[in-house]
Amino acid sequence: MPLWAQGGVEGVPDAVTAVLEESPLLVAAVVVGAIVLLLGLWWTVDRLRTPPARRLEQVLQSRDAVAVLMHPNPDPDAMSSALAVGEMAQRAGTDATLQYPGQIRHQENRAFQTVLDLDFDRIESVEELASDDVVLVDHNEPRGFPGAEGIDPVAVVDHHPGSGEGDDFTDVRTDYGACATIFAEYFDSLGWEFADPDVETDGGEGAGESVAPSVATGLLYGIQSDTKQLTKGCTAAEFRAAEYLYDGIDEDTLDRIANPQVDEEVLDVKARAITRREVRNAFAVSDVGEVSNADAIPQAADELTRLEGVTAVVVLGEREGQLHLSGRSRDDRVHMGKALEAAVEDIPMASAGGHARMGGGQVSIEHMEGIGPSEGVPREEFKRRLFDAMTGDV
Repeated sequence: MPLWAQGGVEGVPDAVTAVLEESPLLVAAVVVGAIVLLLGLWWTVDRLRTPPARRLEQVLQSRDAVAVLMHPNPDPDAMSSALAVGEMAQRAGTDATLQYPGQIRHQENRAFQTVLDLDFDRIESVEELASDDVVLVDHNEPRGFPGAEGIDPVAVVDHHPGSGEGDDFTDVRTDYGACATIFAEYFDSLGWEFADPDVETDGGEGAGESVAPSVATGLLYGIQSDTKQLTKGCTAAEFRAAEYLYDGIDEDTLDRIANPQVDEEVLDVKARAITRREVRNAFAVSDVGEVSNADAIPQAADELTRLEGVTAVVVLGEREGQLHLSGRSRDDRVHMGKALEAAVEDIPMASAGGHARMGGGQVSIEHMEGIGPSEGVPREEFKRRLFDAMTGDV
């Protein structure tokens, strides 16, 4: 007969006592497990109750310094997002260095940096990062410089697809049109107000708790830039963010960023893209040849999408041993990021991807010509692949 049954109901305490005496380690394990479970539940509930902005704020407050890392050749969305982290870090009492690999060459990007007088730090290797504590903005996996693959970011804020995460904080919203939208929501949830654009223009001493016009203007243009002036790939969140930011922007500054002078080569590359285009059904591919400014390639792709009857385009151009790809799609049948990824899948040292409407990639010319384990892919064959990928045959 079981021990507890020997004494009826009154025997239950005796049974418990017997277990405690005979298996103290088991009891201790159960107690520890219960404590761990309760702590886990508390952490989960606390995490759900704490807004993302507060959690990122806490991450920054726990560090003396951070390196805010943009993706290679940063655009206004990446630069404005880095500015926003810098703003949050300053209020948290944390030193923040805004860094990027690659170059800032697109006239829109140069205008953004110049007009807002931004002090960014260009790096060429992981050793040049200002801190071991890295915050990624507008991308979720470090890339574009030696040692990037070994970085474990403490925080990630992004709107692109990918599997990258931060050790302490991750906020990746792939349905959003811009990373800047996320930071506008952070500012709003924290209750931050804007400085008067007519009074405070540099965000320097005396700005107090108000967000400087340069930051508000930068965030608004970051949203506009990544959504084609709020016409493509945006959500209701972008419109709410734009409304929130509007009171803090400097309209003259915004106009100067939005209307920079166009580089002569950009016009030449656009012209070559148009005259060299090959059109099959509703898809176009254009090889613009060698370029000195790789940022002209996506601008040429944007221009080709204006052609009547063309719903998806890919422009490719060569610079310093790399074939740069830029694709645009207005066709629901063509997921441009997946199409480009499929086209380069079996080429060593090639990478591509992106959203449904927009994608990009790079291919090593040497590997495409046959160096390494592959037999190579002739340029004309690669263009055929791009057409097949857009039609879904790859």
